[in-house]
Amino acid sequence: MRVLVVEDEQLLADAVAEGLRRESFAVDVAYDGDGALQRLGVNEYDVLVLDRDLPEVGGDDVCRWVSAELPETRILMLTAASAVLDRVDGLSLGADDYLGKPFAFAELVARVRALGRRARAATPPVLERGDLRLDPNRREVFRAGHYVALTRKEFAVLEELLRAGGGVLSAEQLLERAWDEHIDPFTNVLRVTVMTLRRKLGDPPVIETVAGVGYQIR
Repeated sequence: MRVLVVEDEQLLADAVAEGLRRESFAVDVAYDGDGALQRLGVNEYDVLVLDRDLPEVGGDDVCRWVSAELPETRILMLTAASAVLDRVDGLSLGADDYLGKPFAFAELVARVRALGRRARAATPPVLERGDLRLDPNRREVFRAGHYVALTRKEFAVLEELLRAGGGVLSAEQLLERAWDEHIDPFTNVLRVTVMTLRRKLGDPPVIETVAGVGYQIR
């Protein structure tokens, strides 16, 4: 799942982004509305975590634009103003959810996950294929009932492949969804990650390479 965090308080923005990365999200950061619109124009995001109180290009303006131009991107609006009328106003602008500051990080993660599920075709909260089971909320993977310890990126790649429901994902799609905008498109990190995933998941292999196309879960 790919997330854009937009917050003008840089320390808070970086802390939220790093926390989400620890939960296996691919996260980009913008510190103002203009930077947010630039990234939204070139990258596809499942969820936008948007501070409402941005200088110059405000959060309300960003919210309206995303709601009109990128309806598949879900918006979680953050603000220090959390009265009922403020929440109603924010939702009327096109936000999908609203979280007042200060907030518990665990709640932020739960809301981002819920919005991410809504951003795509309906998928169950626990992903299963054959004897493989992945729980995004608990960040647990089991193969034939046995726990499989994965790194954050291995987990993210496996989650994307399972969400594809047997469909083929290209290397470019996996890099875009499991890493962030700073990833080198010519890196071999995905190939190495898939190789270690195959080894950890054991036999019979479940990740198949489709020559010249990408990867899929059998």
